[in-house]
Formats: sequence, C-alpha cells, structure tokens
Amino acid sequence: MSKEEMIVVGGGVVGAAIAFGAARAGMSITLLDQGDIAHRASRGNFGLVWVHSKGDGFPRYARWCRDAVDLWPALANDLRELTGVDVDLKQPGGFWIGFNDAELQARASMLARIKDAGTDVPYEMLSHAELKNRLPAIGSKVAGGSYCPLDGHVNPLKLLHALHAGLHALHARVISNVDVARIRHQDVGRFEVESACGRTWHASRVVLAAGLGNCELARQVGLHAPVTPNRGQVLITERLKPFLSYPTNKARQTSEGTVQLGFSVEDVGLDDGTTVLATEAIAKRAVTTFPILGDARLVRAWGALRVMTPDGTPIYQESAMYPGVFVATSHSGISLAGMHAYVVGPWMAGRITAPDDINAFAGDRYLDSSRSHANAH
Repeated sequence: MSKEEMIVVGGGVVGAAIAFGAARAGMSITLLDQGDIAHRASRGNFGLVWVHSKGDGFPRYARWCRDAVDLWPALANDLRELTGVDVDLKQPGGFWIGFNDAELQARASMLARIKDAGTDVPYEMLSHAELKNRLPAIGSKVAGGSYCPLDGHVNPLKLLHALHAGLHALHARVISNVDVARIRHQDVGRFEVESACGRTWHASRVVLAAGLGNCELARQVGLHAPVTPNRGQVLITERLKPFLSYPTNKARQTSEGTVQLGFSVEDVGLDDGTTVLATEAIAKRAVTTFPILGDARLVRAWGALRVMTPDGTPIYQESAMYPGVFVATSHSGISLAGMHAYVVGPWMAGRITAPDDINAFAGDRYLDSSRSHANAH
C-alpha cells in the first residue's frame, strides 16, 4: 500500500459512505467488509431520511442532522450518475403519528425545545382532521401528529449497493469476508490491521466503522466506543395500490408499492431473529394507523441489530494516542449518509479540516458521564 492509503473497517452504510466520500476526495481506499456474517444494521433499516425529533438536548446533533438531509439530493444524484443506481430518494416531508393527547403534547414540547435551541428545523403540529387532509388513509384512533417538510425516505438496500458500486467505480479495493480482530500502531503514521485468520493490511490512516465491533477495536487504539445491540423487527406487505405519499414513523410505502411496517425496540443481545409477539404488535399498530392495511398480506418479517450508543447519538473521534486512527458509529446511517460522504469521509482522509465542534461527538463524553455518575454514588 502507498503511504497515503486509508483502510476503512466495516462495509455497512456508515463505513461505505465514509469510504465513498474519502475516495471521491482522492484518497486511495481499502474497505474491509465482514460480509454476510456481519450483524449488519443496514439490512433492517427502515429507510427514513429523518431530522424532525432528533437532537433534543443536543443542539449540535440537531444541526448535524439538519445539514445531513440537505445533502441527500446531491448524494443520490452523484450515486446515480456514477453507478446508474437510483436509491429511490423522495423528500416530500414526513409525518410522526400519535395516538393520544399526552403523546401529542410531549411531541410538541420536544420539537419546541429543539427549535428554540437555534437548530432551524421546521415543523407543524397537526390535529386529527388536519392530518387526515394530508393522509386520508389514517384511522379514527389517530389523535394527530407532526410534520417536517425536510424529511423523506430511500431504499436502504439500494443505497448500500450504490455505495459499494461507487467505491468500485472510484477504484477503491473492497475486500469481503474479513473479520478484523486487531489494530496495531507500527511507527509514526503507520498502522497494521489484522484479521482473525491472520491476514494483514497496512496504511497511514484507519477508520473503524465496524458497528458493534467498534467497542473492542476502538479500545485497542485508545478510543472509547460504548456501543450495544438493540434489535428492531420490521415487516413488509405485498404490493398495494399507492395510498401513502409520505413516509411516517409507523409505515412507509416503497416505490415498488410494498409497505414497510416498523418497528420494535428490544434489548436481546446479539439475537437478530423475529418473534410472533413483536410481529403482532407491529401489525396491530400499523392497522390502527392505516386501517386499509387490515386486508394486506404480509410477505416477510425480519430482525436486525441497531448499533446504539448510550444516548443514541453518533461517535466521531480521532485517537489522541495514535493520530490517524478514527472511530465512527451511528444508528442513523441512512439519514446521515450525506454527512458521512461529504464531510466525515474527506475529514478522516485528511482532505479537509475537522468539522466545527466535532469534539461534541467524541466517545470520551461517555467516560465523563460515567465518572460523574460514579461520583454521585
């Protein structure tokens, strides 16, 4: 490898987007992908490009998400021109749907706090009647909702395919079935990445975007990435006539006409299976929201593991102990794909300066909160 090569560990949406952005900025890239054995969150993603509701109590994250949705049209266009893959981006706005007044009041308070923090995220709170004017298929048990004109959705599987195809088009090396086990600092500005089977790669920069694997790998290079698995189950229906022109937090209709229903939040370790109880709960909630779905046939149910930090927000950090090694993790890899491609990737490749206030996303912030919690007891 040349001195200016960068290794990205992890071929999911987060790692692939960072690698794509770095390659697009002129960096020589090797992407090490664990392959089909990976607990790939990208497979179970709901596909939302979402900003409204993100960043309550964390204004920098709210602004980060706001900038990310603005970058999405450029990313979709660049991927289509480079690879011919259309990721089915649509940004007509998105709706959150609530079932009672308490939910609506809590939602309104949260969105007001985010806006008052200066994040410039527009929204509307809507009554049942106002919501039904825009989503005629909603049921009588829906109390109302909120709307943000910036939100949208994409096909997450097409996005992952397009990012990998884009990497090939940019002459990056994508190596599959690599289970990275160790990161070693060799000398000034040089690192060795070793797989569990003993294969090695060397480069001047390394990005750890290995999802749940980041917890152990980050520790080897003086970084802190306290990520844990959280299972989400998702359902998909047969193709239906178009009835849902906007994505919602309960269901979205894809370009093919199928309706994706979600999602569950389960702390079950590394089990990415499905359960009857979750499937039933998701289906009942979807039918309550959109009664038209009561006659739809379900064709598939699946589970996937989210990669969660303690507060659900991303980690981006360069190692102070070993400059040139970075960690990146986020459970919002779809929504943030534009930021990862156009900002994080070029920054980690050394092609642009660090984003403003990027230290706000350092994993060390969780060390500080853990110490404060311990001291309080």
